[in-house]
Amino acid sequence: MNAQKIVKVSSKIYILFSILCVLYVGLFSMYSPQATMKLVSTVLPNNDAISSIRGVYGGVGLVIVVALIYLLRKDLRLGLIFITLFWISYALSRLITLVVDGPLGDFGFQWLIIESVQSILGLGLLLLFRLSKKI
Repeated sequence: MNAQKIVKVSSKIYILFSILCVLYVGLFSMYSPQATMKLVSTVLPNNDAISSIRGVYGGVGLVIVVALIYLLRKDLRLGLIFITLFWISYALSRLITLVVDGPLGDFGFQWLIIESVQSILGLGLLLLFRLSKKI
């Protein structure tokens, strides 16, 4: 298997794994926004709060899934850029919280690690994607 094919297959696996992660959170949040927020010990006090979590984590998450599926099929490089930026944005948000508001709890720290690893993997794949085109 040549380098270009390995990078292509690895990128598809990375994007598919990300799709599954975002899909899970999206469906979970559509079904039970309160259960989603319970993970961070937050009670949603009214229907406006419930609909906001359902919309942001559920609805927007599902749109991201659809976009990633489209990009996976039509423009792998752009899909890789998009999902890498997605993970970088999440990790950066947690780092900002750490600096501005103080230490994260176990949940936030665990996700900072996951999102950072996903960011590094995405950046690495983007670099390999670019290099494999030159070989």
